[in-house]
Amino acid sequence: MDNCIFCKIAAKQIPSTMVYEDDEFVAFKDINPAAPVHILLIPRRHIATLSDCTSEDAALLGKMLALAPKIAQEQGCAVTFDANGQPQGGYKTLINSGPDGGQEVYHLHMHIIGGPHPWRRG
Repeated sequence: MDNCIFCKIAAKQIPSTMVYEDDEFVAFKDINPAAPVHILLIPRRHIATLSDCTSEDAALLGKMLALAPKIAQEQGCAVTFDANGQPQGGYKTLINSGPDGGQEVYHLHMHIIGGPHPWRRG
């Protein structure tokens, strides 16, 4: 899409702080972070919303979800377990869809949000 800011970021026409990149996806730091770690993971191919995905996009969506823990680990917010087996760390994944879902940029993207508290709001 000619006017899609995320398409332009993926094409490196607009600068961003990239943290991951391959043939299908790019991930970059959110410019208005809600937490110490706030990464946006997008497919290079323009898909406006999650609602626009079909069964043909299942593999792409699976890869996208599988990348989240890898990126979270690289950003220092993976889930780990202490010597007693208690979980520590962690992150949220979030996909906003449509205006009532809070989507602001109409290019499918997953938020990977984490880091030390007190950022958590529920």
